[in-house]
Amino acid sequence: MTTRDASFQAGDKTVTLPIIEGTIGPAVADIRKLYNDTGMFTYDPGFTSTASCESKITYIDGDAGILLYRGYPIDQLAEHGDFLETCYLLLYGELPTVNEKADFDYRITRHTMVHEQMARFFQGFRRDAHPMAVMVASVGALSAFYHDSTNIADPVERMVASTRMIAKLPTLAAMAYKYSVGQPFVYPKNDLDYTSNFLRMCFAVPCEEYKVNPVMSRALDRFFILHADHEQNASTSTVRLAGSSGANPFACVAAGIASLWGPAHGGANEAVLKMLAEIGTPDRIPIYIAKAKDKNDPFRLMGFGHRVYKNYDPRAKIMQRTTREVLAELGVKDALLDVAIELENIALHDEYFIEKKLYPNIDFYSGITLKAMGLPTAMFTVLFAVARTVGWIAQWKEMIEDPGSKIGRPRQLYTGQTQRDYLPMTKR
Repeated sequence: MTTRDASFQAGDKTVTLPIIEGTIGPAVADIRKLYNDTGMFTYDPGFTSTASCESKITYIDGDAGILLYRGYPIDQLAEHGDFLETCYLLLYGELPTVNEKADFDYRITRHTMVHEQMARFFQGFRRDAHPMAVMVASVGALSAFYHDSTNIADPVERMVASTRMIAKLPTLAAMAYKYSVGQPFVYPKNDLDYTSNFLRMCFAVPCEEYKVNPVMSRALDRFFILHADHEQNASTSTVRLAGSSGANPFACVAAGIASLWGPAHGGANEAVLKMLAEIGTPDRIPIYIAKAKDKNDPFRLMGFGHRVYKNYDPRAKIMQRTTREVLAELGVKDALLDVAIELENIALHDEYFIEKKLYPNIDFYSGITLKAMGLPTAMFTVLFAVARTVGWIAQWKEMIEDPGSKIGRPRQLYTGQTQRDYLPMTKR
Protein backbone atom coordinates (compact mmCIF):
# COMPACT_ATOMS: atom_id res chain seq x y z
CA MET A 1 0.00 0.00 0.00
CA THR A 2 1.38 3.39 -0.97
CA THR A 3 0.38 6.88 0.08
CA ARG A 4 0.45 10.37 -1.41
CA ASP A 5 -1.28 13.58 -0.44
CA ALA A 6 -4.19 15.67 -1.68
CA SER A 7 -5.37 19.02 -0.41
CA PHE A 8 -8.52 21.13 -0.45
CA GLN A 9 -9.59 24.50 0.84
CA ALA A 10 -11.88 24.56 3.89
CA GLY A 11 -12.68 28.22 4.41
CA ASP A 12 -9.35 29.98 4.87
CA LYS A 13 -7.55 26.77 5.81
CA THR A 14 -5.79 24.36 3.47
CA VAL A 15 -6.36 20.77 4.55
CA THR A 16 -4.02 17.98 3.53
CA LEU A 17 -5.45 14.47 3.19
CA PRO A 18 -3.27 11.39 2.70
CA ILE A 19 -4.25 9.42 -0.41
CA ILE A 20 -4.00 5.68 0.22
CA GLU A 21 -3.72 3.25 -2.67
CA GLY A 22 -4.55 -0.42 -2.49
CA THR A 23 -3.23 -3.19 -4.72
CA ILE A 24 -5.97 -2.59 -7.31
CA GLY A 25 -9.04 -0.39 -7.49
CA PRO A 26 -9.70 3.27 -6.65
CA ALA A 27 -7.47 5.09 -4.20
CA VAL A 28 -9.06 6.60 -1.08
CA ALA A 29 -8.68 9.90 0.73
CA ASP A 30 -7.96 9.33 4.41
CA ILE A 31 -10.40 11.60 6.27
CA ARG A 32 -9.90 10.20 9.77
CA LYS A 33 -8.42 13.49 11.04
CA LEU A 34 -10.77 15.73 9.09
CA TYR A 35 -13.02 16.58 12.06
CA ASN A 36 -10.09 17.39 14.33
CA ASP A 37 -8.51 19.59 11.66
CA THR A 38 -11.64 21.37 10.38
CA GLY A 39 -14.58 20.66 12.69
CA MET A 40 -16.42 19.17 9.70
CA PHE A 41 -17.69 15.70 8.78
CA THR A 42 -18.23 14.32 5.30
CA TYR A 43 -21.76 13.71 4.00
CA ASP A 44 -22.28 10.46 2.09
CA PRO A 45 -25.78 8.90 2.34
CA GLY A 46 -25.60 5.18 1.68
CA PHE A 47 -21.80 5.34 2.06
CA THR A 48 -21.51 4.97 -1.73
CA SER A 49 -18.25 6.95 -1.82
CA THR A 50 -16.84 5.87 1.52
CA ALA A 51 -14.48 2.98 2.23
CA SER A 52 -15.56 1.69 5.64
CA CYS A 53 -12.68 -0.74 6.05
CA GLU A 54 -9.53 -2.24 4.56
CA SER A 55 -10.03 -5.76 3.21
CA LYS A 56 -8.11 -8.47 1.38
CA ILE A 57 -11.10 -10.71 0.64
CA THR A 58 -13.16 -9.62 -2.37
CA TYR A 59 -12.55 -7.17 -5.19
CA ILE A 60 -15.17 -5.85 -7.61
CA ASP A 61 -14.64 -3.70 -10.68
CA GLY A 62 -18.19 -2.82 -11.63
CA ASP A 63 -17.26 -1.01 -14.84
CA ALA A 64 -15.26 -3.97 -16.18
CA GLY A 65 -17.61 -6.64 -14.79
CA ILE A 66 -14.93 -8.27 -12.62
CA LEU A 67 -15.43 -10.17 -9.36
CA LEU A 68 -12.42 -11.70 -7.58
CA TYR A 69 -12.31 -13.82 -4.43
CA ARG A 70 -8.82 -13.43 -2.95
CA GLY A 71 -7.63 -12.58 -6.47
CA TYR A 72 -9.29 -15.52 -8.23
CA PRO A 73 -11.92 -14.74 -10.93
CA ILE A 74 -15.39 -15.90 -9.98
CA ASP A 75 -15.92 -17.78 -13.24
CA GLN A 76 -12.82 -19.93 -12.65
CA LEU A 77 -13.89 -20.83 -9.12
CA ALA A 78 -17.44 -21.67 -10.21
CA GLU A 79 -16.25 -23.69 -13.19
CA HIS A 80 -13.46 -25.71 -11.60
CA GLY A 81 -14.00 -25.75 -7.83
CA ASP A 82 -16.68 -26.56 -5.30
CA PHE A 83 -18.30 -24.48 -2.60
CA LEU A 84 -16.26 -25.75 0.35
CA GLU A 85 -13.06 -25.03 -1.57
CA THR A 86 -14.33 -21.48 -2.01
CA CYS A 87 -15.15 -21.34 1.71
CA TYR A 88 -11.60 -22.35 2.55
CA LEU A 89 -10.23 -19.71 0.18
CA LEU A 90 -12.34 -16.93 1.69
CA LEU A 91 -11.49 -17.93 5.26
CA TYR A 92 -7.78 -18.65 4.92
CA GLY A 93 -6.73 -16.60 1.89
CA GLU A 94 -5.39 -19.44 -0.27
CA LEU A 95 -6.81 -22.39 -2.16
CA PRO A 96 -6.39 -25.58 -0.13
CA THR A 97 -4.01 -28.43 -0.85
CA VAL A 98 -5.44 -31.94 -1.15
CA ASN A 99 -4.83 -32.62 2.55
CA GLU A 100 -6.12 -29.22 3.65
CA LYS A 101 -9.29 -29.67 1.58
CA ALA A 102 -9.91 -33.16 3.00
CA ASP A 103 -9.44 -31.89 6.56
CA PHE A 104 -11.70 -28.88 6.00
CA ASP A 105 -14.44 -30.99 4.38
CA TYR A 106 -14.22 -33.42 7.31
CA ARG A 107 -14.55 -30.65 9.90
CA ILE A 108 -17.51 -29.02 8.16
CA THR A 109 -19.29 -32.34 7.60
CA ARG A 110 -18.90 -33.36 11.26
CA HIS A 111 -20.51 -30.12 12.45
CA THR A 112 -23.69 -30.25 10.32
CA MET A 113 -25.95 -31.59 13.07
CA VAL A 114 -27.61 -29.07 15.38
CA HIS A 115 -28.46 -29.51 19.03
CA GLU A 116 -31.52 -31.74 19.37
CA GLN A 117 -33.33 -29.10 21.42
CA MET A 118 -33.35 -26.88 18.33
CA ALA A 119 -36.15 -29.09 16.99
CA ARG A 120 -38.32 -28.01 19.91
CA PHE A 121 -37.29 -24.42 19.35
CA PHE A 122 -38.85 -24.61 15.86
CA GLN A 123 -42.18 -25.71 17.30
CA GLY A 124 -42.67 -22.24 18.72
CA PHE A 125 -43.13 -20.78 15.24
CA ARG A 126 -46.37 -20.71 13.29
CA ARG A 127 -46.38 -23.09 10.35
CA ASP A 128 -46.82 -20.18 7.93
CA ALA A 129 -43.89 -18.20 9.37
CA HIS A 130 -41.57 -16.90 6.67
CA PRO A 131 -38.41 -19.05 6.54
CA MET A 132 -36.24 -15.94 6.84
CA ALA A 133 -37.94 -15.03 10.11
CA VAL A 134 -37.17 -18.53 11.32
CA MET A 135 -33.55 -18.21 10.18
CA VAL A 136 -33.00 -14.89 11.97
CA ALA A 137 -34.29 -16.38 15.21
CA SER A 138 -32.64 -19.80 14.99
CA VAL A 139 -29.19 -18.52 13.98
CA GLY A 140 -29.30 -15.94 16.76
CA ALA A 141 -30.26 -18.75 19.16
CA LEU A 142 -27.14 -20.75 18.27
CA SER A 143 -25.20 -18.64 20.77
CA ALA A 144 -27.45 -20.08 23.50
CA PHE A 145 -26.57 -23.62 22.43
CA TYR A 146 -22.90 -23.16 21.59
CA HIS A 147 -21.68 -20.66 24.18
CA ASP A 148 -18.29 -22.42 24.20
CA SER A 149 -17.42 -20.62 20.96
CA THR A 150 -18.53 -17.05 21.62
CA ASN A 151 -15.28 -15.65 23.02
CA ILE A 152 -14.16 -13.52 20.10
CA ALA A 153 -10.76 -12.88 21.70
CA ASP A 154 -9.86 -16.56 21.40
CA PRO A 155 -8.72 -17.50 17.86
CA VAL A 156 -9.60 -21.16 18.45
CA GLU A 157 -13.16 -20.29 19.49
CA ARG A 158 -13.46 -17.93 16.51
CA MET A 159 -12.58 -20.75 14.14
CA VAL A 160 -14.90 -23.22 15.89
CA ALA A 161 -17.76 -20.72 15.62
CA SER A 162 -16.91 -20.15 11.94
CA THR A 163 -16.93 -23.88 11.22
CA ARG A 164 -20.18 -24.38 13.08
CA MET A 165 -22.03 -21.69 11.19
CA ILE A 166 -20.88 -22.76 7.72
CA ALA A 167 -21.84 -26.34 8.63
CA LYS A 168 -25.14 -25.71 10.43
CA LEU A 169 -26.74 -23.02 8.25
CA PRO A 170 -27.83 -25.57 5.58
CA THR A 171 -29.28 -27.79 8.32
CA LEU A 172 -31.26 -24.90 9.81
CA ALA A 173 -32.38 -23.79 6.35
CA ALA A 174 -33.62 -27.29 5.52
CA MET A 175 -35.40 -27.45 8.88
CA ALA A 176 -37.10 -24.13 8.15
CA TYR A 177 -38.30 -25.52 4.82
CA LYS A 178 -39.47 -28.83 6.26
CA TYR A 179 -41.31 -27.06 9.06
CA SER A 180 -43.13 -24.83 6.56
CA VAL A 181 -44.42 -27.82 4.56
CA GLY A 182 -45.29 -29.97 7.59
CA GLN A 183 -42.72 -32.70 6.96
CA PRO A 184 -40.35 -34.27 9.51
CA PHE A 185 -36.82 -32.96 9.80
CA VAL A 186 -34.18 -34.98 7.97
CA TYR A 187 -30.81 -35.44 9.64
CA PRO A 188 -27.60 -34.79 7.68
CA LYS A 189 -25.51 -37.67 6.37
CA ASN A 190 -21.73 -37.63 6.63
CA ASP A 191 -21.17 -39.56 3.41
CA LEU A 192 -22.65 -36.77 1.27
CA ASP A 193 -20.97 -33.58 0.11
CA TYR A 194 -22.13 -30.20 1.42
CA THR A 195 -24.68 -29.33 -1.28
CA SER A 196 -25.98 -32.88 -1.83
CA ASN A 197 -26.53 -33.10 1.92
CA PHE A 198 -28.59 -29.93 1.82
CA LEU A 199 -30.75 -31.16 -1.06
CA ARG A 200 -31.39 -34.43 0.74
CA MET A 201 -32.35 -32.63 3.97
CA CYS A 202 -34.81 -30.52 1.96
CA PHE A 203 -36.44 -33.17 -0.21
CA ALA A 204 -36.01 -36.60 1.42
CA VAL A 205 -38.88 -38.16 3.37
CA PRO A 206 -38.65 -41.15 5.77
CA CYS A 207 -40.92 -43.37 3.68
CA GLU A 208 -38.60 -43.67 0.70
CA GLU A 209 -34.97 -43.36 -0.29
CA TYR A 210 -33.86 -40.09 -1.83
CA LYS A 211 -31.20 -40.05 -4.53
CA VAL A 212 -29.43 -36.76 -5.14
CA ASN A 213 -29.35 -35.66 -8.77
CA PRO A 214 -25.72 -34.66 -9.47
CA VAL A 215 -26.78 -31.98 -11.98
CA MET A 216 -29.01 -30.36 -9.36
CA SER A 217 -26.28 -30.61 -6.74
CA ARG A 218 -23.69 -29.05 -9.02
CA ALA A 219 -26.09 -26.26 -10.01
CA LEU A 220 -26.85 -25.37 -6.39
CA ASP A 221 -23.17 -25.63 -5.46
CA ARG A 222 -22.40 -23.14 -8.22
CA PHE A 223 -25.18 -20.87 -6.90
CA PHE A 224 -23.50 -20.99 -3.47
CA ILE A 225 -20.09 -20.08 -4.95
CA LEU A 226 -21.51 -17.13 -6.88
CA HIS A 227 -23.19 -15.74 -3.76
CA ALA A 228 -20.44 -16.51 -1.22
CA ASP A 229 -19.21 -12.92 -0.88
CA HIS A 230 -19.71 -9.57 -2.55
CA GLU A 231 -17.53 -7.04 -0.79
CA GLN A 232 -19.13 -4.43 1.53
CA ASN A 233 -22.81 -4.88 0.63
CA ALA A 234 -25.63 -4.04 3.05
CA SER A 235 -25.70 -7.37 4.92
CA THR A 236 -21.90 -7.68 5.11
CA SER A 237 -21.65 -4.12 6.39
CA THR A 238 -24.32 -5.02 8.95
CA VAL A 239 -22.28 -8.01 10.14
CA ARG A 240 -19.16 -5.87 10.42
CA LEU A 241 -20.98 -3.09 12.26
CA ALA A 242 -22.55 -5.54 14.72
CA GLY A 243 -19.21 -7.28 15.17
CA SER A 244 -17.41 -4.00 15.82
CA SER A 245 -19.21 -3.77 19.16
CA GLY A 246 -17.80 -7.14 20.24
CA ALA A 247 -21.05 -9.05 19.67
CA ASN A 248 -20.70 -12.81 19.34
CA PRO A 249 -20.45 -14.19 15.78
CA PHE A 250 -23.83 -15.96 15.89
CA ALA A 251 -25.57 -12.67 16.73
CA CYS A 252 -23.61 -10.89 13.97
CA VAL A 253 -24.64 -13.41 11.31
CA ALA A 254 -28.26 -13.24 12.52
CA ALA A 255 -28.07 -9.47 11.98
CA GLY A 256 -26.70 -10.09 8.49
CA ILE A 257 -29.59 -12.42 7.69
CA ALA A 258 -32.07 -9.78 8.85
CA SER A 259 -30.46 -7.23 6.54
CA LEU A 260 -30.40 -9.69 3.65
CA TRP A 261 -34.15 -10.22 4.04
CA GLY A 262 -34.85 -6.79 2.56
CA PRO A 263 -36.34 -6.97 -0.96
CA ALA A 264 -33.75 -4.50 -2.25
CA HIS A 265 -30.98 -6.90 -1.24
CA GLY A 266 -31.70 -10.63 -1.03
CA GLY A 267 -35.21 -10.75 -2.43
CA ALA A 268 -34.46 -9.56 -5.95
CA ASN A 269 -34.62 -12.99 -7.63
CA GLU A 270 -38.13 -13.50 -6.29
CA ALA A 271 -39.09 -10.13 -7.78
CA VAL A 272 -37.72 -11.28 -11.16
CA LEU A 273 -40.02 -14.31 -11.16
CA LYS A 274 -43.02 -12.15 -10.38
CA MET A 275 -42.11 -9.80 -13.23
CA LEU A 276 -41.63 -12.64 -15.75
CA ALA A 277 -44.97 -14.13 -14.69
CA GLU A 278 -46.62 -10.74 -15.18
CA ILE A 279 -45.18 -10.46 -18.69
CA GLY A 280 -46.39 -13.99 -19.37
CA THR A 281 -45.32 -14.63 -22.97
CA PRO A 282 -42.49 -13.36 -25.23
CA ASP A 283 -44.90 -11.51 -27.52
CA ARG A 284 -45.89 -9.22 -24.61
CA ILE A 285 -42.29 -8.13 -23.96
CA PRO A 286 -42.42 -4.98 -26.17
CA ILE A 287 -45.29 -3.67 -24.04
CA TYR A 288 -43.18 -3.96 -20.88
CA ILE A 289 -40.04 -2.62 -22.55
CA ALA A 290 -42.06 0.50 -23.40
CA LYS A 291 -43.34 0.70 -19.82
CA ALA A 292 -39.76 0.45 -18.50
CA LYS A 293 -38.68 3.35 -20.72
CA ASP A 294 -41.61 5.52 -19.68
CA LYS A 295 -40.48 7.79 -16.84
CA ASN A 296 -44.08 8.25 -15.75
CA ASP A 297 -44.73 4.50 -15.46
CA PRO A 298 -43.80 2.91 -12.10
CA PHE A 299 -42.98 -0.43 -13.76
CA ARG A 300 -39.33 -1.51 -13.46
CA LEU A 301 -37.52 -4.35 -15.20
CA MET A 302 -36.30 -6.49 -12.31
CA GLY A 303 -33.00 -8.32 -12.69
CA PHE A 304 -31.40 -5.64 -14.86
CA GLY A 305 -28.67 -3.32 -13.71
CA HIS A 306 -26.76 -3.41 -10.44
CA ARG A 307 -25.67 -0.95 -7.77
CA VAL A 308 -22.03 -1.89 -8.46
CA TYR A 309 -21.85 -3.52 -11.90
CA LYS A 310 -22.05 -1.11 -14.82
CA ASN A 311 -21.27 -3.94 -17.20
CA TYR A 312 -22.54 -7.51 -17.55
CA ASP A 313 -22.63 -9.11 -14.09
CA PRO A 314 -19.95 -11.84 -14.37
CA ARG A 315 -22.07 -14.12 -12.19
CA ALA A 316 -25.05 -13.81 -14.54
CA LYS A 317 -23.23 -15.52 -17.41
CA ILE A 318 -22.50 -18.55 -15.23
CA MET A 319 -26.02 -18.61 -13.83
CA GLN A 320 -27.53 -18.42 -17.30
CA ARG A 321 -25.66 -21.56 -18.37
CA THR A 322 -26.53 -23.27 -15.10
CA THR A 323 -30.22 -22.52 -15.59
CA ARG A 324 -30.23 -24.17 -18.99
CA GLU A 325 -28.38 -27.23 -17.64
CA VAL A 326 -30.99 -27.66 -14.90
CA LEU A 327 -33.97 -27.29 -17.20
CA ALA A 328 -32.45 -29.68 -19.74
CA GLU A 329 -31.79 -32.28 -17.03
CA LEU A 330 -35.31 -32.01 -15.65
CA GLY A 331 -36.89 -31.92 -19.09
CA VAL A 332 -38.69 -28.76 -18.08
CA LYS A 333 -40.02 -26.41 -20.73
CA ASP A 334 -40.42 -23.35 -18.60
CA ALA A 335 -42.37 -20.49 -20.17
CA LEU A 336 -40.64 -18.09 -17.82
CA LEU A 337 -37.26 -19.05 -19.29
CA ASP A 338 -38.55 -18.32 -22.80
CA VAL A 339 -39.60 -14.87 -21.62
CA ALA A 340 -36.27 -14.39 -19.81
CA ILE A 341 -34.14 -15.33 -22.82
CA GLU A 342 -36.10 -13.12 -25.21
CA LEU A 343 -36.13 -10.25 -22.72
CA GLU A 344 -32.38 -10.54 -22.28
CA ASN A 345 -31.83 -10.63 -26.04
CA ILE A 346 -33.92 -7.52 -26.61
CA ALA A 347 -32.36 -5.60 -23.73
CA LEU A 348 -28.79 -6.39 -24.80
CA HIS A 349 -29.46 -4.93 -28.25
CA ASP A 350 -31.70 -2.02 -27.29
CA GLU A 351 -29.93 1.37 -27.34
CA TYR A 352 -31.84 2.53 -24.26
CA PHE A 353 -30.52 -0.33 -22.11
CA ILE A 354 -27.03 -0.18 -23.62
CA GLU A 355 -26.79 3.56 -22.96
CA LYS A 356 -27.91 3.13 -19.36
CA LYS A 357 -25.79 -0.04 -18.95
CA LEU A 358 -28.77 -2.08 -17.78
CA TYR A 359 -27.34 -5.57 -18.18
CA PRO A 360 -28.91 -8.72 -16.69
CA ASN A 361 -27.63 -9.48 -13.20
CA ILE A 362 -27.44 -12.81 -11.37
CA ASP A 363 -30.96 -12.50 -9.95
CA PHE A 364 -32.33 -12.57 -13.48
CA TYR A 365 -31.55 -16.29 -13.77
CA SER A 366 -31.11 -17.64 -10.25
CA GLY A 367 -34.82 -17.48 -9.42
CA ILE A 368 -35.73 -19.60 -12.46
CA THR A 369 -33.11 -22.18 -11.49
CA LEU A 370 -34.28 -22.47 -7.89
CA LYS A 371 -37.92 -22.65 -8.98
CA ALA A 372 -37.12 -25.50 -11.40
CA MET A 373 -35.42 -27.38 -8.58
CA GLY A 374 -38.67 -27.36 -6.62
CA LEU A 375 -37.82 -24.69 -4.06
CA PRO A 376 -40.58 -22.21 -3.16
CA THR A 377 -39.89 -18.51 -3.62
CA ALA A 378 -39.91 -17.96 0.16
CA MET A 379 -36.76 -20.10 0.32
CA PHE A 380 -34.77 -18.14 -2.28
CA THR A 381 -33.36 -15.61 0.19
CA VAL A 382 -32.68 -18.41 2.68
CA LEU A 383 -30.42 -20.08 0.09
CA PHE A 384 -28.71 -16.72 -0.41
CA ALA A 385 -28.06 -16.62 3.36
CA VAL A 386 -26.62 -20.15 3.35
CA ALA A 387 -24.18 -19.12 0.62
CA ARG A 388 -23.29 -15.73 2.07
CA THR A 389 -22.57 -17.06 5.57
CA VAL A 390 -18.95 -17.83 4.69
CA GLY A 391 -18.49 -14.31 3.31
CA TRP A 392 -19.96 -12.80 6.47
CA ILE A 393 -17.74 -14.96 8.63
CA ALA A 394 -14.60 -14.20 6.62
CA GLN A 395 -15.32 -10.46 6.78
CA TRP A 396 -16.14 -10.63 10.51
CA LYS A 397 -12.96 -12.62 11.20
CA GLU A 398 -10.85 -10.15 9.20
CA MET A 399 -12.32 -7.24 11.16
CA ILE A 400 -11.79 -8.89 14.56
CA GLU A 401 -8.17 -9.69 13.71
CA ASP A 402 -7.45 -6.14 12.49
CA PRO A 403 -5.63 -4.27 15.31
CA GLY A 404 -6.86 -0.96 13.90
CA SER A 405 -10.53 -1.91 13.98
CA LYS A 406 -12.88 0.37 15.93
CA ILE A 407 -16.53 0.25 16.88
CA GLY A 408 -18.65 1.55 14.01
CA ARG A 409 -20.05 5.01 14.66
CA PRO A 410 -21.33 6.86 11.57
CA ARG A 411 -21.89 10.61 11.89
CA GLN A 412 -24.88 12.65 10.74
CA LEU A 413 -25.92 15.97 9.31
CA TYR A 414 -28.41 17.21 11.89
CA THR A 415 -31.34 19.20 10.46
CA GLY A 416 -33.74 19.11 13.42
CA GLN A 417 -34.70 21.72 16.03
CA THR A 418 -31.99 23.73 17.76
CA GLN A 419 -31.96 23.81 21.55
CA ARG A 420 -35.23 25.00 23.14
CA ASP A 421 -36.66 25.05 26.64
CA TYR A 422 -39.19 22.64 28.09
CA LEU A 423 -42.68 24.09 28.51
CA PRO A 424 -45.23 22.85 31.06
CA MET A 425 -48.22 21.16 29.48
CA THR A 426 -50.49 24.05 30.42
CA LYS A 427 -48.44 26.41 28.27
CA ARG A 428 -48.16 24.29 25.13
